[in-house]
Amino acid sequence: MSKPIDARRRRLILGLGAGAGSLLLGGCERISSDPDTQRVLGSAQWLTRAAQRALVSRDALAPQYSLSDIAPVFRANGTTDPNNPVYQGYARNQFRDWRLQVDGLVENPKEFSLDALRALRAHTQITRHDCVEGWSCIGQWTGAQLRDVLAIVLPRPQARYAMFFCADPMDGGSNYYESIDLRTAAHPQTLLAYALNGETLPVAYGAPLRLRLGRQLGYKMAKYVMHIQLVDSYRSFGGGQGGYWEDQGYAWYAGI
Repeated sequence: MSKPIDARRRRLILGLGAGAGSLLLGGCERISSDPDTQRVLGSAQWLTRAAQRALVSRDALAPQYSLSDIAPVFRANGTTDPNNPVYQGYARNQFRDWRLQVDGLVENPKEFSLDALRALRAHTQITRHDCVEGWSCIGQWTGAQLRDVLAIVLPRPQARYAMFFCADPMDGGSNYYESIDLRTAAHPQTLLAYALNGETLPVAYGAPLRLRLGRQLGYKMAKYVMHIQLVDSYRSFGGGQGGYWEDQGYAWYAGI
């Protein structure tokens, strides 16, 4: 017989399972200060992911909006100017020397310049950014679909996840990183975005390239992407939870 679940734990798990757990967290700085929340989040990860996948099709599209819905000022999330000498050098040169490295469990590892990514079929979408801190903002994003990039590098059969390694340093000395599964990578709204609202992506929003996901929370949308590596497991990276904030206790799937 299973043990009874106390009321606080039940409320948190049910909130997470319905996709609303992010609203309970309150903000990106609070979660690390609550060991009980971290423990419950960790033990409920399986329920969060299973419930979200059961409630909403993984292949469903996020709502798209009209030009009139675009926010007058799109709020920037996370780091807005990486304190990274290598990145700063790329920025001073308008990212002409920057390259996106794509490797790992692929048949054809490759480096892409910004011009090479822009030469791929461009996709534009007007979608809403939902932050775990409780705010939302609508913007127009343009970029290459990640599935088109992966079609060039040819994932091997054992590849299950795409890891994103970024230029922005975080507390503890490591840089920001994230991961998604290859089903999410193949979603038509999964973009490597290089433009916001019809203009070249500014540094504050992740220039020269950031990940955009249609169906997940903002902390999954890695900025300042430098390297994509296809792997069979994310457990050997960082704290083993699949991303910087996941290592602090956030849910890995983070679906909305």
